[in-house]
Amino acid sequence: MKVLITGSSGFIGGYVVEELLRKGYDVVGIDNHSKYGKITKSYDSHPNYRLVEGDVRDVELMTELLMDCDHFIAGAALIGGISYFHAYAYDLLATNERIMASSCDAAIAAHKQAKLRKVTYMSSSMVFESTVHWPSVEGDERKIPPPLSSYGFQKLAVEYYAKAAWDQYKLPYTIVRPFNCVGIGEMRALGEIEVLSGNVKLAMSHVVPDLVQKIVKGQDPLHILGDGTQVRHYTYGGDLARGIVIAMEHDSALNEDFNLSTAASTTVLELAEAIWRKIKGDAPFRFVSDPGYEHDVQMRVPSVEKAQRVLGFEATTTLDELLDEVVPWIERAVADGLI
Repeated sequence: MKVLITGSSGFIGGYVVEELLRKGYDVVGIDNHSKYGKITKSYDSHPNYRLVEGDVRDVELMTELLMDCDHFIAGAALIGGISYFHAYAYDLLATNERIMASSCDAAIAAHKQAKLRKVTYMSSSMVFESTVHWPSVEGDERKIPPPLSSYGFQKLAVEYYAKAAWDQYKLPYTIVRPFNCVGIGEMRALGEIEVLSGNVKLAMSHVVPDLVQKIVKGQDPLHILGDGTQVRHYTYGGDLARGIVIAMEHDSALNEDFNLSTAASTTVLELAEAIWRKIKGDAPFRFVSDPGYEHDVQMRVPSVEKAQRVLGFEATTTLDELLDEVVPWIERAVADGLI
């Protein structure tokens, strides 16, 4: 069976490609390398992988690629750390809407004319941005106020695209919502906005690379965005990829949506101290709080019951285990100037 995945050279996309190849699929990836520039992935020379350097907004190209595919994982999106939400508020909305419209246009044609079975859409935990109760259960996204950030709003729109394409064209779908992916392969984006955080100038990417970078560069006390009480569910990229592929394959996932996440809650302060201990050992841990961003959600806690019950999926990698893999990789990336 053949799978097309958009954003195949990206952070989560890279994990998904590896999982698909591990399970024996023929994989076609498409990426325009607009985030990191052209990069080399471990699977680029795999005999069952083909990379197309192109723009997902090209409907004709997308339709051609999908015509002999059984599955489509729609993962491409303009995405960045929290500073992106402010610096690129319009671009996030406009670019991602165009990506999603062209993806659906092509998928509708391929489903009607060829053998495409289903689209698996990559949404985001940010659809729950405006919630005031936890854990966030599948279905809450339609009951709570819409997200305030343009990124969160557009990710909610992705889910509307999925359901509308089913309602009108009977294009089957599954929606997956990854929560706080942590893994290797995340680098400084080409358009990242640099922000001064204490004595370190850094690109405001996701929290783990930022914290590692500051500690490696000797920041003491460590500067933390906000007061550190923000709650997240840091989920290993390999676990998320496994969940995404299970959701793609599973018969009971048809026209359903799933939160994909570890069940473990961790505060930013707990994360920061865990990373500090990995790098600094028993050295005294000191921190100061920098003013937070407007869209820095304080609580992001998913219900994982549905994914466990319907898909049999559970994210099993602990925070300690994932940091043992990720921290050394980020240290090397900092030394090489990639972060």
